[in-house]
Amino acid sequence: MTTSQDKPIVVVSGLPRSGTSMMMKMLEAGGILPVIDNLRMADDDNPKGYYEFERVKKLDKGDTEWLVDAPGKVVKVIAALLTYLPPTYHYKVIFMRRLMPEILASQRQMLVRRGEDPNKFKDEDMARIFEKHVKKVDAWIATQPNLQRIDMSYNDMLTDSAPHIARLNEFLGGGLDTARMAEVVDVNLHRNRKD
Repeated sequence: MTTSQDKPIVVVSGLPRSGTSMMMKMLEAGGILPVIDNLRMADDDNPKGYYEFERVKKLDKGDTEWLVDAPGKVVKVIAALLTYLPPTYHYKVIFMRRLMPEILASQRQMLVRRGEDPNKFKDEDMARIFEKHVKKVDAWIATQPNLQRIDMSYNDMLTDSAPHIARLNEFLGGGLDTARMAEVVDVNLHRNRKD
């Protein structure tokens, strides 16, 4: 049973490298305060910042006290940690989708930059793991009465952001600065494309 929170917690989620940081920046530009700590600095993989809050990584350890200050704000929670969100809040989840070959290419490039072995896992194995994981998360979300969800395509957003921003604005109750949100969409960051 949910508590009587005035506003939902907006959650940006998805697989790694699916456009979650861009969506966080868009929502901030639109007027929603992000829950971030700036501990993870911008780098070559995310030149405009990661928009992360370190304590999110401890959701699976029961670190949820910080959520009391999150209603009305937006926080990034990777798909793997969504199921640890406590049921005492109302959430509006924006789930980012991106073409799987692009996610894998972006992940591989990030591993190369970090000096890690990009060939540790085969792409087809990673794709299978990711797809199985998303199905599991989809099934869980469908059973949560305190959670509303909208899917957003990173690829479609870069092609023509206006209709997707309008749909997102409606999902979040209206009132966002959609013009400023559109200015955040940067096609130059779409470096790992599926041709």
